Amino acid sequence: MKYFDMTFSGINLLGVLLAFIVSFASGGLWFGPKTFYPVWMKEKGIESGVLSAKQNKPVILFGGTIVGVLIQTLTVGLIINSLQKGHSNFGIVDGAGVGFALGVGIGMFASLSHRLFSGEGIKVWLIETANDAINLTIAGAIIAFMN
Repeated sequence: MKYFDMTFSGINLLGVLLAFIVSFASGGLWFGPKTFYPVWMKEKGIESGVLSAKQNKPVILFGGTIVGVLIQTLTVGLIINSLQKGHSNFGIVDGAGVGFALGVGIGMFASLSHRLFSGEGIKVWLIETANDAINLTIAGAIIAFMN
């Protein structure tokens, strides 16, 4: 018996697409002007709240974000699909748990040392990575439900 199957066989790509859309929209709300964006920019040392011309390249910013979120949700989808093949009762809560474990256990803590050594501090790390953990948790639930 195969314990881990990372193929697209049986994966619901519509579920992955929906999880991607929800995650992308959530990120837009999370980093909106009325939510965490002002605090995040201040903590990063950008008092004006405006990225420089060098930093503000929409094609790179949004294109990179789209690719990153798509790869994240597809990865969660592949893992959940593989787990569901071996466990017929794998449901929404299980999917959310997988997303949470990946978001917190890997996503958040893989970048902690980078933030600390770069001098950005805990607040920047928390604002940036908590959104990823929340999005992956929700994505895992959506994908498990739709798969």
